Amino acid sequence: MCGRIIDPNLRNTEVDMSQIKLDPFGGRFNVKPTATVVILAKRPLVAMEARWGLIPSWFDGARAKDWKAATFNARVEDARDKPTFRQVWRHGRCLVPVGGFYEWSGPKGTRQPHFFHPAGNEANLYLAGLASRWRDLLTCTIMTRVATGAIGGLHDRMPVILNADEQEAWLGSSDEVAALGSEAMLTHYPVAPFGLNDDGPELIERVSA
Repeated sequence: MCGRIIDPNLRNTEVDMSQIKLDPFGGRFNVKPTATVVILAKRPLVAMEARWGLIPSWFDGARAKDWKAATFNARVEDARDKPTFRQVWRHGRCLVPVGGFYEWSGPKGTRQPHFFHPAGNEANLYLAGLASRWRDLLTCTIMTRVATGAIGGLHDRMPVILNADEQEAWLGSSDEVAALGSEAMLTHYPVAPFGLNDDGPELIERVSA
């Protein structure tokens, strides 16, 4: 599961950002499904804007909001066989750069958010994604896998976080996906509960658990 992310900081990267209008330097701290996010595709990497929540090209609804399925995440283990994702499994690969993401622990009503971000000096995490163009709208999903490491105690799923070699393999349409993201190095800490429309850097300030 990956349902809240923060914007990436693409400063000092080699990404071509000429096609996007979003702030590429980390302006939002509570990005939700159906919002516009940055995705990276092609080689050399080009930044594009996409709706977070994949709509397959064959959907015949009149408006994006007519698509009711929760397709902001897709399971990397079986997406290739799902009708929603199989058309873009090989030719719709992308990366979704994020500055970090949130996961929650505890019972409903008193859930504790935790902020996850790179364990080293990197500014961003690069998540495996799929992109699909529905009419004139580019849409995307974030791939998930069985949780490992610290996140395993909070949730049974986590985003597929790719290192440099894995990014090449993913964008190259490799079907060897079982181990992708298994060695992701993350750190996390508790943050204060926040509302659906809250935003700002204070959302990622550490609090006592």
